[in-house]
Amino acid sequence: MKPLSLLSLLALAACAVPQPDASTPRTVAGVDLQRYAGTWHEAARFPQSFQDSARLRCEETTATYTPRLDGKLDVLNSCANALVEGRPRREVRGTAYAVEGSNNARLRVSFFGPFYGDYWVIGLDPDYRWAVVGTPDRNSLWFLSRQARMAPADFAAAEAVARREGFDLSRLQVAA
Repeated sequence: MKPLSLLSLLALAACAVPQPDASTPRTVAGVDLQRYAGTWHEAARFPQSFQDSARLRCEETTATYTPRLDGKLDVLNSCANALVEGRPRREVRGTAYAVEGSNNARLRVSFFGPFYGDYWVIGLDPDYRWAVVGTPDRNSLWFLSRQARMAPADFAAAEAVARREGFDLSRLQVAA
């Protein structure tokens, strides 16, 4: 085989091997779902149509994750609707499962039947006090905290993670 043909064949073979996609954010190395379970408070987010609309402005938002026997998670998202007198709470229930091979850092979450969305943990405090969650297209981002108010140093660390992974923080809404 001629050297040029061999080189062309090797180059073509390299294209067939899955390469890391530098256009998507990196996730953490792994997530212990037992430690991740429980209630998280939203400290900041990118605006989302299901949280911000003409009839809904979610505040005091929480997400509660409960491990199931089948390895999936039950998800309960709750928020106070700041646009309605008395600020009634709204809830939505869903399920999540870990993407195979992601060491639980990439989840798929569904609130509506067979429709799943990405939930990538791109930042996580070693003590599970805060987390940064985003989507591969960088159109969704949440800063989560175990406390109702995220400590300023933790918020700065979350911002640094999001910035490093290419999220446009000019869109970030800090929780009221």
